Amino acid sequence: MFRIPLFLAIVLFTTNTYSQNEKKSFVVKYTTDKITIDGVLDYPTWDNAESIGEMQQYFPSDSIPAIQQTEIKMLYDDTHLYVSIKAYTEGNDFIIPSLKRDFRAGGNDNISLMFDTFNDGTNAFLFGTNPLGVQREALISGGGSDTSGFNTSWDIKWKGESKIYDGYYIAEMAIPLTSFKFKEGETKWRFNTYRFDMQTNETSTFAKIPQNQLIFSLAFMEDMIFEKPLGKSKTPIALIPYINTIAQKNYENDESLSNFKVGGDAKLAIGNGMNLDITLNPDFSNVEVDDVVTNLTRFEINLPEKRQFFIDNSDLFGDFGGRRDANPFFSRRIGIARDTAGNSIQNNIIGGVRLSGKLSNDWRLGFLNIQTEEDLENEIPSNNNTMLVLQKKVFSRSNIGMFFVNRQSFKDYDFLEEDERYNRVLGIDYNLASEDNTWTGKVYAHNSFEPDGEGNKDLSTGLNLNYNSRYFNVIMDGIYIGEDFRSDLGFVRRTDIIKAVTGFERIFWPKTGNINSHSFNFFPIFTWVPGLDYKNTDYEIRSSWGAEFKNQARFEARMVNNYTYLINGFDPSNTDGGIPLPSDQGYYYTNFEMQFNSDRRKVFSYRIEPSYGGFFNGERLSFRSELSLRFQPKAFLSLLIDYNNISLPAPYSSADLWLISPKIEITFSKSVFWSTLVQYSNQNDNLGLNSRLQWRFAPLSDLFIVYNDNYFVNNFEPKNRSINLKLTYWLNI
Repeated sequence: MFRIPLFLAIVLFTTNTYSQNEKKSFVVKYTTDKITIDGVLDYPTWDNAESIGEMQQYFPSDSIPAIQQTEIKMLYDDTHLYVSIKAYTEGNDFIIPSLKRDFRAGGNDNISLMFDTFNDGTNAFLFGTNPLGVQREALISGGGSDTSGFNTSWDIKWKGESKIYDGYYIAEMAIPLTSFKFKEGETKWRFNTYRFDMQTNETSTFAKIPQNQLIFSLAFMEDMIFEKPLGKSKTPIALIPYINTIAQKNYENDESLSNFKVGGDAKLAIGNGMNLDITLNPDFSNVEVDDVVTNLTRFEINLPEKRQFFIDNSDLFGDFGGRRDANPFFSRRIGIARDTAGNSIQNNIIGGVRLSGKLSNDWRLGFLNIQTEEDLENEIPSNNNTMLVLQKKVFSRSNIGMFFVNRQSFKDYDFLEEDERYNRVLGIDYNLASEDNTWTGKVYAHNSFEPDGEGNKDLSTGLNLNYNSRYFNVIMDGIYIGEDFRSDLGFVRRTDIIKAVTGFERIFWPKTGNINSHSFNFFPIFTWVPGLDYKNTDYEIRSSWGAEFKNQARFEARMVNNYTYLINGFDPSNTDGGIPLPSDQGYYYTNFEMQFNSDRRKVFSYRIEPSYGGFFNGERLSFRSELSLRFQPKAFLSLLIDYNNISLPAPYSSADLWLISPKIEITFSKSVFWSTLVQYSNQNDNLGLNSRLQWRFAPLSDLFIVYNDNYFVNNFEPKNRSINLKLTYWLNI
C-alpha cells in the first residue's frame, strides 16, 4: 500500500489551466437565417461563418498538420447549433460497414465532435457522422481517461445529412441546444473533433493530442466562443411510452405464457444543468442480448449497462470505488434477483425517479430511487433502492464525491432474515486528473451497515495513482476490502483482501519502419487475506511486449506467472458434476499468450488469441478468434470462436469448452435493421438464438419484433422460446 502523503504531494502539481501551450479559439456567429440540413452548402450564411482552423495529425504521427484537412464551421440561433463539415479525401473509396446508428468509429470513415459545455474537462457531449450521414452520439465522462467513460447508449434527437462529392464529402448537422446542458448566459464552450480517414490511414484532431493519450481525452480541447451569450435552455418534456406483447413457452415446466405490458419513461429538464428521469413499469426486453462469456475464474463477471434510464450522468453514480473489485453501486443489480434455487432471474421494476446533473460549474448532484416488485413464489421481497450523490470539482479537473446507498425492504416477510432487511453504504472518493492527464488516480473510503451491526470489518478503501507519459506508464494501486463489507447494489468480487497492483511500461516510437510504436510491460498483482494471518493467496505477474503497426494492426506476446491458494474447493472447468480441487492448497502455474489484431480497414479482418500453459495442477490450451466480413454498407457478418481445453489429473475434471457465436447484421436502410445472434456454450449448456427486427419509423421511435429460442446443447431439446412485439414512441412536449 502506498502512503497517502505521496498521493497528496502529487495533487499539488495540478493547476487551474489546461494542457495546451498555445491555445486556439474560434468564434461561433449568431444567425437568424433559416438553414436547411441537406449536405449542400449553398447558403450565403455559411460563407460568413468562421472556420475552426487547421487540423492536426494524431495517427500515424502526432507532430505534423493533417494531410487530409477538414473545414468545420459553426453557427447558432436561439434553438440550434449548426455545423458544416467539408472533409477532403483522396477519392471516394470509403469504408462504411453499416447504416445503423451509433456505429463504432475505429476502422471506418467518420468524424466526431465533442462539446464540453461546462468547461470543466470532465464531461462532454459527442455527435458524429460519416459520408452517408449515419449518426452517432455519446456521453463522455471521467475526463475521457479510459474507454469505460465513453457511452454510446445515450440517445437524443438531432438532424444530420451528408453528401459525397469528387475529392471530399460534406456533412451538415442541426443539434438542438436543448440536447446540451449549459449555464445560462454562457459565452464559451471547450471543443474538439476527431476524424478517421481510411484511404490515407490518417486520424486527425483539432486540438493537438499526444498518441499516449486517448483521442477523446477531455484534457485536450480548444475554445469555441459564442458571438452573444446563450439564453436559457428550454428543454421540452420528453414522454417515451411503450406497449409490449409477448408470447413465450417454458419447455422445462411445460408452461405457456402471454403477457401485455404498458409503461414508459419521461425526461424533464430542471434548469439548464439537471435531468429528471421518471420510469413507470419499465420494460427492457428489447435490450440487446448479453454476450455469453466462458468463465474460468472463481468470481462473478460484470456486464455493461445498456438501459436508457440509467445512462445520463451514469459516471456520477457508477464511478465510485474500484470498478473491478469494489464498486459500491452497479445499476445492473436493480431488476435482477435470485430465486430459491440461487438462479439469477428478472425482478420487475414498479417505477423510479432519477435526478442528476450540474447544480453549478463546480457542483453535481445525483439522486436515484427505484422500487422493485415482490415475487412471493421465488421468495423475493419488494425492495426500495436509493442512492444520493454530491460531487465537488477541485483544482482543474479533479473532484471529491460523497454518496449514500440504501437497499431496504419495508415489508415483513417470513422468508426474509433479519440481516437481509437492509444494506447501506456510505463513502467518499477523491478523483485526481491533472491538467494534461499525465497524472490520474483516486483515493476512497466506504463503509457498509447492516441490521445486525456485529461486524467491525465493514470498510472498503483504496488508493490508485497512474502516470502516463509518451515514454513511460506507471500504475500503483492498493485495495483493502474488509471481511464484513457488503454492498447489495454494488459489484464486489470478493471480501477480506488486501490487494497491491503495480505496473510499468516503457514505450518506444521508431522513426522508420512499419511499427508505429512498441512497448515492454511488467504488471504484477498480489493479494493477501487478513483473515488467514495475511497469507498471500494469489499473485499474477504479467510480462509482455506489444507493437502497433502503421497499418493499424496490433501484436502482443505475454508470459503470465500465477499462484492461487484455494480457500474453498473449486472446479476450474465449471461443469456440472465436476470434482472440485481441494481447498487449503496452493498452485503455481505459468502460461504463454499471444494476440494479433489485423487491419480493420480490410473487408475481412480478424483477431486471434492463442495461449498454452499450466492451469492449477494441470494444463490449459485455449484459442479465441473473432472474424468479421463486411458487405458494406448493407451487411456485416462476424464469428466468435472461444475454445478451452482443460486437462487436469484424475479424478479432477477435464473439459473441452466451446463458445461459438455467429452474428449477422443487415441494415436495409437508415431506419430498418435486422440482426441475428447465435450463441452456443457447452459450459452453460445452452444454444441460444436472438433475432431482432427494428423499424425506426420516427426519430428515436421504434417498432421491434424480437424472437428468442434456447436449447440444451447435449440433446438439443428446447428450453424456452418467446416472441416480442414492442412499440416505443418518443414525444417532445
